[in-house]
Amino acid sequence: MPIEIPSDKLLVFVSHSSQDTWVARQIAREIEGSGAKPFLDEAEVDAGADFEEDILDFLERAHELVVLLTPWALDRPYVWAELGAAWGRRIPIVALLLGITPSELQKRPGTPVFLKKRDLLQLNEVDKYLEQLSVRVTQHKGGQQHG
Repeated sequence: MPIEIPSDKLLVFVSHSSQDTWVARQIAREIEGSGAKPFLDEAEVDAGADFEEDILDFLERAHELVVLLTPWALDRPYVWAELGAAWGRRIPIVALLLGITPSELQKRPGTPVFLKKRDLLQLNEVDKYLEQLSVRVTQHKGGQQHG
């Protein structure tokens, strides 16, 4: 059964490693509190569902992607695939770092240039992102009513 995706909400895909699920849930809760609709694979995908299809379906419609980058997330192929899909769609990508500094990420072999050029926020700076998200949610609602 496909995921129900509200058309009136700003959609935020939350990319993370399975080891970071608890932290990703907190981020998703804050995103929802800002008025956007987060997608968290473990919360949205039904057991037995074709999770790859569900992930792609939401990624195709997402307005932005938040990626929780931790030392172990950097080794997860799905995190990189989701980042690549968002980059290919040219949607905003917000990287939240936990357990790794921006300079460590930028020096890491294999880190794509498109990620190195982004604003990289430490997880403790998530409020900065959430404030900006609230503004985008308001703008999105205005665009929905007039668009």
